Amino acid sequence: MSINLINIINQIGKEKGIDREKLIDAVKDAVISASRKRFGFSENLEAVLNEATGDIELFVKKNVVEKIMDTEKEITLEDAAKIKGDVKLGDTVMIPCSVGELGRIAAQNAKQIILQRVRDAERESVFGEYKDKKGQLINAIVLREEKGDIIVDLGNTEGIIYKREQSFRENFKRGDRLMAYVIDVKKNFRGPQIILSRTHPGLLIKLFELEVPEIAEGIVEIKAAARDPGGRSKIAVFSRKNDVDAVGACVGMRGIRVQSIVQELKGEKIDIVEWSDDPATYVKNALSPAAVSNVNVNMIDKSTEVIVPDDQLSLAIGKRGQNVKLAVKLLHWKINIKSETEYKKGLESKLELKS
Repeated sequence: MSINLINIINQIGKEKGIDREKLIDAVKDAVISASRKRFGFSENLEAVLNEATGDIELFVKKNVVEKIMDTEKEITLEDAAKIKGDVKLGDTVMIPCSVGELGRIAAQNAKQIILQRVRDAERESVFGEYKDKKGQLINAIVLREEKGDIIVDLGNTEGIIYKREQSFRENFKRGDRLMAYVIDVKKNFRGPQIILSRTHPGLLIKLFELEVPEIAEGIVEIKAAARDPGGRSKIAVFSRKNDVDAVGACVGMRGIRVQSIVQELKGEKIDIVEWSDDPATYVKNALSPAAVSNVNVNMIDKSTEVIVPDDQLSLAIGKRGQNVKLAVKLLHWKINIKSETEYKKGLESKLELKS
């Protein structure tokens, strides 16, 4: 029985990369657990796995006393001397116990504990690997759908894309490959839970980092990103070098770079705009593709009044307010859009009130 356990320890330790000492501790725990169940010992037990002989040795630890008050924990000096000749009062002696009857039970317990330790170690290993990938891009293969959630294969574990993290445009089937953004890694009783997203702005940022070498090299910086998943997104970029066009670098020759990202996002339209530390310039860029006539900036409450030609009003606002909402997310400022006609009427009304 013991030799089999050593073989199991050696095999599992090698295959799973688990420290042998942890597995040996599992065997010791199994023998002690079986002993307590079999003989009713409550404590003071110690097991030793003799790797040379393959024998499991069990000992009861007892304190050497002059008068016994607790038979489970104490032994007289006279009886202790029979076990260890040079013992004295106050010492602790290890009294051998026979484990012959415990062989089968201990083996079963040990195997179960070892397997549980293996599962725990594997889960801990997976958690350790993926917790560092939070906020990163990851490749996955679709496995199945469960109540609207998508379960994906990550190679050594599974991930989940909740329904709320999916774009309305996307319809994946088993075997489809996709990229997803890791928004969280949690521990639960079944092991690590890798929570992924296809709607997070971080997915857009990471895709640009992947496709645009200038971003990876730090020449072009992504300042902000906003998404209406499946519909439209905006990304604000800035070049650290005067001779590098940030927007052009992200678009790529003949639009090849941005088109690759559009394909990955299943046709989501992407506006790439130039970031500026001047709020008026930045808001003009952010409202692209609409043309802007003028911008009035209120630095105190971080708001802007944007005036656009009459024929640009609907484009500036966008369908269901999409364009201006995305611009607001980029700037984190309030944006109030007015047509030139509306703005002029407002000025005229103010003049009339003053007169």
